[in-house]
Amino acid sequence: MDQNALLGSSPLVFLLFTVVMVGWAAFMTGNALASTWRPMIQTVPYGILTGLANRFFVFALFGGELLSVTGFLIDTTILIGISLLAYRMTQARKMVGQYPWLYERTGLLGWREKGKG
Repeated sequence: MDQNALLGSSPLVFLLFTVVMVGWAAFMTGNALASTWRPMIQTVPYGILTGLANRFFVFALFGGELLSVTGFLIDTTILIGISLLAYRMTQARKMVGQYPWLYERTGLLGWREKGKG
């Protein structure tokens, strides 16, 4: 199977437009959801909407395949993953920032109670 048929667009469009440009929007979505203390599960419907918008823009701007199911699934999975990563990064930063007497950072994505571990 051809990569263009699998992605619904060229690999360059996938990398530069979907991963970089729309990925930035997905990152900001995850950041906004975590900043407003929304549940993590909300990244999924927003990721699906972002994936639909991405598929339309790839079709309209770059002549990609509009109804590419595999392209939509791959794009949406990556965009949801980016949103989840941003959500967790922001949540860890906020937990330590707002409750410094209770928590300390354990890396980019985690925190723990002070005095434990």
